[in-house]
Amino acid sequence: MALMPKRVKYRKKMRGKMRGNASRGNYVAFGEYGIQALSHHWITGRQIEAGRIAATHFLHRQGKVYIRIFPDHSYTSKPLEVRMGKGKAEVEGWVARVKPGTVLYEISGVPEDVAKAALARVAHKMPVRCRFVTRRHSLG
Repeated sequence: MALMPKRVKYRKKMRGKMRGNASRGNYVAFGEYGIQALSHHWITGRQIEAGRIAATHFLHRQGKVYIRIFPDHSYTSKPLEVRMGKGKAEVEGWVARVKPGTVLYEISGVPEDVAKAALARVAHKMPVRCRFVTRRHSLG
């Protein structure tokens, strides 16, 4: 089952611009370790699911995997060999728009070396360069 919204106000969206760094979702909030995007990109629902499967297979049902992104932006594409014009094409799929600094996945309940290896496998599935980050513990 592909990741996509249950319902949206408008089916077709404009492409928009990918500018700036992430101001929200840019720190590890739920787990202990995570991977953070280092550039702008669209990540499809299939790529997100591939990362989740890679992490869960490597962890052998240990720990917990948190997915911090969701594909809420539709993109359209025309069929092959169709002439220009005749309106906007149908929705082809759904993507998550990712800015630099966005935390993509988090893992908790496993040692750091295991989390690093699992998230490295996830990073190979992503179309964007990623880095390993840890939770910022408060001194209080």
